[in-house]
Amino acid sequence: MKASKIAYKPVGVALGAVSGVLAGAVFKQVWKKLGHDEDAPDATDQDRTWREILFAASLQGAIFAAVKAAVDRSGAAATRRLTGVWPG
Repeated sequence: MKASKIAYKPVGVALGAVSGVLAGAVFKQVWKKLGHDEDAPDATDQDRTWREILFAASLQGAIFAAVKAAVDRSGAAATRRLTGVWPG
């Protein structure tokens, strides 16, 4: 394994944690803007419809994937700017 990959591992882990927190906050705001409750439904919430639960899960997954990709890409680009080497 290249030294640049090994050196980037801790950065990648930290960025992963940051992206999770950021994605959670973005999803919460989007869910509120859509006019739903404060919190997204749990899959086992008997008072929610299948449609609402599956929509919330799909939206949350899409937001998490997009935020993670944006944060990972930004981290890799910043690493290249600092070191001259792409960490992938």
